[in-house]
Amino acid sequence: MRKMLPRMSAESLPQSLDELPVDAKDFLQLVSVDFTGTYHVYLAAKDERIKMTRLSMSLLSAPFAAAVALASAKVVNPLALTSWATVPWYLFATVTAFGLLSVVPFLRLIEAVNAHMRTARAINNFRLLYVVQLKDHFSGLGWSPNLPVDPRYPETYAPLAWPGINVMMLALVNSAYIAVGALGLAGAEPTPTLLVLIIMLLALVHYLVYYVRSNVSRQRRLPQNPFHFPNVET
Repeated sequence: MRKMLPRMSAESLPQSLDELPVDAKDFLQLVSVDFTGTYHVYLAAKDERIKMTRLSMSLLSAPFAAAVALASAKVVNPLALTSWATVPWYLFATVTAFGLLSVVPFLRLIEAVNAHMRTARAINNFRLLYVVQLKDHFSGLGWSPNLPVDPRYPETYAPLAWPGINVMMLALVNSAYIAVGALGLAGAEPTPTLLVLIIMLLALVHYLVYYVRSNVSRQRRLPQNPFHFPNVET
């Protein structure tokens, strides 16, 4: 029978960093683990973004596949697809439906980026912790670590970074699909000005969702801190 170790309560844990059974050599051993963790975080972020982008592209290509299938089966006259007024209503409904469905990978992409950035920020804050603990040791070596000193690094809201650009491009395409489908279902005659205006308004809604989720994600409950580590995150 396996012997179970007793669980430690918060009261039984050391109350300060000086009481921790950790020496400088132990902190140095954690450096490699730290950067290995960062590497895996960014690999996971890249994989998640690729999956969500593929899913959104699959959803957005579905209306074209449906139109080709209907034209091949002679359900729809191919010439009817060349004019806005003769396009069947159910094709506009298909465009609208898949434009709305593509909002799901859009939201998931935002949450995935936020989750990975929060993990990377936690690792960065751990870096700041051991840099503070080893500052005298580093000073004696005449070396300083090349680490980000901003506890907010990396930011979840970064619209000009590639993840942010990916999110906003997907938002623009989603908006175009929804706008075209909605105008077609309403039987309205689209003008370039009207179409661009609706697309921009829908893209603005997408952007506001991205902005709110990226900033609200930082305002979360702090985890339990029985070791009383200093909180340097803002």
